[in-house]
Amino acid sequence: MPPKTKPAAASTFRIGYGWDSHEFKAGVPLKIGGIALDHPKGLGGHSDGDVLLHAITDALLGAVAAPDIGTLFSPSDPQWKGADSAVFLEEALRRMKDAGYEIANVDSTLILAEPKIGPHAGRIRQHLSKLLGIDSGQIGIKAKTPEGMGTDNAAIAHAAVLLQKSSSGEHRSQKKRDR
Repeated sequence: MPPKTKPAAASTFRIGYGWDSHEFKAGVPLKIGGIALDHPKGLGGHSDGDVLLHAITDALLGAVAAPDIGTLFSPSDPQWKGADSAVFLEEALRRMKDAGYEIANVDSTLILAEPKIGPHAGRIRQHLSKLLGIDSGQIGIKAKTPEGMGTDNAAIAHAAVLLQKSSSGEHRSQKKRDR
């Protein structure tokens, strides 16, 4: 007879990873991290094409084993056409909180030929701090050029998140079961 196993206790920490990419397109405003950047081309996508918010959203969803951004907000659904990506991030944050977690830190890398992100990184970090409800010191933003990758007409974002059990105690789904 196989040994009895205990139900798995909820992990104290969870890691999530997400990435996204979109091609540059004329006539579209450029948004990265929820900030409009002055550039002749924006990122094409069904929503506003914000690769950084999309990557962070998928990282948060993955950390709590939720469906990915494309499943929750299908690109074939007309209601998401031109949508502000902060809406997607809000849903990921809700699911994270419902699972009983909070953000310990976020680290991200943007890969694009232009515009240069360095001059905008502080403003992006501050905006992400507000959106995520965490201190800007918990957010890393790095930028690289796509040398030799053949992706000069695209922007790519990678994001990793570390979640920790919420300091507020039990998570909401446990509270709902106890009612």
